[in-house]
Amino acid sequence: MARKAMAAAKPINLALQGGGAHGAFTWGVLEAILENPEVEIAAISGTSAGALNGVAVKSGLSQGSRALALETLEKVWEQVGAITDDAFAPWLNTFSPQAVSMAIETSLPFAVGDTISRMVSPYASGPFYQNPLQPIVADFSYDTICCEEGPAFHICATNVRTGKIRVFTGPEISPGAIMASACLPTMFRAVEIEDPVTGTLEAYWDGGYTGNPALFPLFAPDLPRDIVIVNINPLYRDEVPTTARAIQNRVNEISFNTSLLRELRAIEFVQRLLHRDLIDGDRMKDVLIHMIADDALMRKLSVATKLVATPQILHQLRVAGRDAAETFLREDIDRIGEDSTVDLRAMFG
Repeated sequence: MARKAMAAAKPINLALQGGGAHGAFTWGVLEAILENPEVEIAAISGTSAGALNGVAVKSGLSQGSRALALETLEKVWEQVGAITDDAFAPWLNTFSPQAVSMAIETSLPFAVGDTISRMVSPYASGPFYQNPLQPIVADFSYDTICCEEGPAFHICATNVRTGKIRVFTGPEISPGAIMASACLPTMFRAVEIEDPVTGTLEAYWDGGYTGNPALFPLFAPDLPRDIVIVNINPLYRDEVPTTARAIQNRVNEISFNTSLLRELRAIEFVQRLLHRDLIDGDRMKDVLIHMIADDALMRKLSVATKLVATPQILHQLRVAGRDAAETFLREDIDRIGEDSTVDLRAMFG
């Protein structure tokens, strides 16, 4: 019998970044992982679009069904605007991502909407306001999402008053928690959720400001060492932005990568101490870091394609996510449980 048929599934933790409609890249990554019997998802930490993807996966896996997780993912992204009929694939690949991004950025409706979002508070809409995610998150079965079966699941949001991260898990996960994790303050009203300890209402914004995604919930002793980060905000750009929109876009990317880089730097520091026997390995976990990304594609996109979900971009991101995940699983699956595939020392050297 072939080695792959005999091997037990390797457990991994998933850390899913937020990035609006660019979360369709993570959709493709998750499809490839769910279709591969050699890996098993032990835990998920997600923010914004990462939280939405995580909810779909948790919902299916808590019922023991990878097929149901795949089906739920597809349903979510169809509601966002994806076209999943293969007959449309050639048409969806007609335009380059860069061309679509530029067309959206230079369009009058986007320019007007962008200006209004900077000048008018989302609270100005009065009684007509509705969070656009509400119909999507209302469809989920929270009995399956909040249960102990399947992978451990964590959602990140930012407390508006304190500026601190809030991690929702287990029975704390609700439609409000998902909407809070994806609440961009210039576009949506803060989501208010009752604090279980104080009983007071706390207001929350997008989790990307404080944990995109949060890695520390995945350090639990009962979880595997491997954390696979699905990164959808480019860490590096060759060119220095000079136009107003390009500057805004890079500021957005840096802001939403800052918390992740801070945690990765802390992991690298602990790794150095552990490998030099300066701290007890029983007290600190030697975490292994992996990353699935396609920075070359993401550098062709912008804030515009994060905010405006177009079928072409969603399709291309999904395909790119599948390709990136399949490459990782093909080339690096044997390193899971053994060593990191991300060189943190080089990253922070």
